Amino acid sequence: MAKKKGKKGKKGKTYDQPVITRVKYPSKELGEIFAIVVDILGGDRMRVFCEDGKHRIGRIRGKIKKRVWIRRGDLVIVNPWEWETETKDGLGKGEITWRYTRAEISWLERKNRIPDILDINNISF
Repeated sequence: MAKKKGKKGKKGKTYDQPVITRVKYPSKELGEIFAIVVDILGGDRMRVFCEDGKHRIGRIRGKIKKRVWIRRGDLVIVNPWEWETETKDGLGKGEITWRYTRAEISWLERKNRIPDILDINNISF
């Protein structure tokens, strides 16, 4: 008799939605703002659209570079560089310090914490 071949691994496991108890907000004292990742440029740099209406080049902070994968359309916190001199055609720069999960984004939407300029549902790239 031949043995039955079936699926290997865990059976019957379901994914439970994580319970959100605390969500990090951008610190206005440190100059942090909400932003959405528009494009991935490579080399830990991304083009982001910030809540102040400006496009910036965001650099992923070293502490989260290897731990968190950031994709197009993710909601992040950006700390704009104030010492960067702005040019007419050049983009400002900043540091990406936090990426929100889907559960955190839905919690922020329910509490109306995300600015209207960053429409999460209708992202236009």
